Amino acid sequence: EPDVSIVSGLRDRVVSEGDDVTFQCQVSHENARDVEWKLQDVALQNNEMNEISVEKGRIHTLTLRKVTEQDIGTVTFRVGPHTSTA
Repeated sequence: EPDVSIVSGLRDRVVSEGDDVTFQCQVSHENARDVEWKLQDVALQNNEMNEISVEKGRIHTLTLRKVTEQDIGTVTFRVGPHTSTA
């Protein structure tokens, strides 16, 4: 299995309370396994508040819906041993 690395990392975002915010990370290979999104060191699941998707097999996207003050913090994308934060 090829070693998947991060080609394009996360970028910091400033957003108003109640808005949605999207983070994207591009990886080197399609169908990467062992992928994880975190907010403030808490693993995120795909649900009505967190939309996690993969476009074109390599662009991993996290959308946080209707953010609040409690959502302020570090977003982390991890694939294997590689991480990117914003």
